[in-house]
Amino acid sequence: MELNKIRNLSDTELKTEADKASEQLFRLKFQRSLGNNEGVKKLRGLKKDVARLKTISRERQLGVRGAAAVEASAEPVKAKKAAKKATKKAAKKD
Repeated sequence: MELNKIRNLSDTELKTEADKASEQLFRLKFQRSLGNNEGVKKLRGLKKDVARLKTISRERQLGVRGAAAVEASAEPVKAKKAAKKATKKAAKKD
């Protein structure tokens, strides 16, 4: 599942998706222990999906993502202002 899709889910949908992915992961692990080696890539993908879902859930609990998003959106503005100042200084020196 893509990160943007996960971030757009509500808290209840996020919990539901995490439960579904965990259940699928359990079933694939069980099948693998019985000797069925198909779906190894899917197993890896599910592990990553579960980790992403848990990470975003934890970010929401801590309120981390909101602050980081604000800082990230402010960075390009700061970089542009610094670049303008540098070009102005360089133009004055010439």
